[in-house]
Amino acid sequence: MQKYIIQIWDKNPILRTKSEFIDEITPEIKEFCKDLIKLMRKHDGVGLAAPQVGKNIRIIATTQRNIKKGKEDLLAETIMINPVLKELSQDTTIGEEACISLPGIMGKVKRHKSIIIEYLDIKGNKQKKKLKDFNAVIVQHEIDHLEGVLFTDKLIKNNKVKKM
Repeated sequence: MQKYIIQIWDKNPILRTKSEFIDEITPEIKEFCKDLIKLMRKHDGVGLAAPQVGKNIRIIATTQRNIKKGKEDLLAETIMINPVLKELSQDTTIGEEACISLPGIMGKVKRHKSIIIEYLDIKGNKQKKKLKDFNAVIVQHEIDHLEGVLFTDKLIKNNKVKKM
């Protein structure tokens, strides 16, 4: 795995730059995607976006969760290339968020409760998924990174970041 450095600090220009779309899924892009998953695991994250490791390209890694009968199971980790939010529910949820790029802090953010997302998988196949609750929140958080937006930009009114 190539050496990647987790980008930190809310004024970091890499984290504040809108990422470029991927034109072609090359062997280098595929290798980067594998590295992104490994880095997400290494940092105990449930999501990681390319800008967080210094690349302003539109790729995110997420871990989706499946909750059945009160038990929570992790589903396959997913790479999303050029993800686009197609539909956002009117229903929202407010939850505590944290970020690998902003270590030691968390805050409450309002997100859409369910989303429909389109993206390319690592093989270049177009995918479309409906996600809700925690899974939808993760994807919205990571897509914000692709837009140069951090969760601290979206804190609910009168909410301040908390030290973890």
